[in-house]
Amino acid sequence: MNSDLWILGTHMTPFRRQPDLDVVDLASQAALGAMKDGEVGIADMDILACGSLFQASAGLGQQLQDQIGQTGIPVYNVSNACATGATALRTVIMSIKAGESEMGLAVGVEQMGKMGLLAGASRRSDENVYEPSGRYGSVMSVDGILGTNTMPGVFAQAGMKYAYENDGVDFEQFAKVAQKNHAHSTMNPLAQYQKEFSLEEVMQSPMTSYPNTLLMCCPTGDGAAAAVVVSGERLRSLSTEQQKRAVKISASVLTSDPYVEDGQVQPDVNTLTRNASTAAYEAAGIGPEDLDLVELHDCFATAELIHYDNLQLCESGGAGDFIDSGAPYRNGSMPVNVSGGLISKGHPIGATGIANVYEVATHLRGEAGDRQIPDAKVGLTHVIGLGSSCGVHILEAAAV
Repeated sequence: MNSDLWILGTHMTPFRRQPDLDVVDLASQAALGAMKDGEVGIADMDILACGSLFQASAGLGQQLQDQIGQTGIPVYNVSNACATGATALRTVIMSIKAGESEMGLAVGVEQMGKMGLLAGASRRSDENVYEPSGRYGSVMSVDGILGTNTMPGVFAQAGMKYAYENDGVDFEQFAKVAQKNHAHSTMNPLAQYQKEFSLEEVMQSPMTSYPNTLLMCCPTGDGAAAAVVVSGERLRSLSTEQQKRAVKISASVLTSDPYVEDGQVQPDVNTLTRNASTAAYEAAGIGPEDLDLVELHDCFATAELIHYDNLQLCESGGAGDFIDSGAPYRNGSMPVNVSGGLISKGHPIGATGIANVYEVATHLRGEAGDRQIPDAKVGLTHVIGLGSSCGVHILEAAAV
């Protein structure tokens, strides 16, 4: 059994609307880019896992093979809500851990166009301009407590519940999350939006589902990301330069919703994340205080704020104070979503889990350019698929 695992190569396409490319083209760009980055080729892969929420059932992994090389290896098509990319990555990880593979390729991709499934936010021809898409998160049903299955409504209510239970959490603190992430995105050339907004602009933009305004919601778009995973034994047979750039996977955890009483009415976005982070810290042998950066699932500003608490980045109940302290800003003590996060980087669903890994790995390699977090050694990535799964990975820089 292979005990240590490494990211050998990563790649991410720009996140935006790309009508001139189909989903296979996007996946191919990411896959070929990750293999080039790791200085390996398709003939070196023992397994391929391809994740897409909307296209996986069409045999996307096999279509990808047709375009980048058919070598007869096993192919897994993965679909697991917003945790799809992280699940594709974990599929490769488990194959290597089981000793069936030594090196594998995980790809996450989505072509969403202008569908208003997530936030009611979309993009005009000017990629830095938001406009409504006509799909909003108003409360659709009432059963015991206010319940809704629309994404903006679920995360709005999760944020309001947190605010109710923790005195002092307010609208402005939620808005600061979006203001921060939009500012971070101006340093990320791959982000869908690269425009800074003032706190007032965020708070005064059209209301989607209180307390999330339009500028506090992630957009939909097209994009792909990929990672090459290798066993420690195989890595040691590669060049010194490949070993120096490799990033260790210290923990890989996937959880699903446990039974909670409120979850029968309103989806619980907290418990599975706290369970995943606890298991990941234990597996990696570290605590949240050891992290140098975090890429977490900020589909809405309320989601990021409550996940500060769920990922144990702050004291229990202290997420409002955490954002007010400046800790999660790129120059703070615990930088969060320096990529711009889903709010500004974009959220092509199947790609997001691996894109977060790409971002953290790039910092751990010291290759993030202007947005580089100095001396970053340990990072965490997090995604949550509503009603299904939460994926947490902890990555560490090579000690070569």
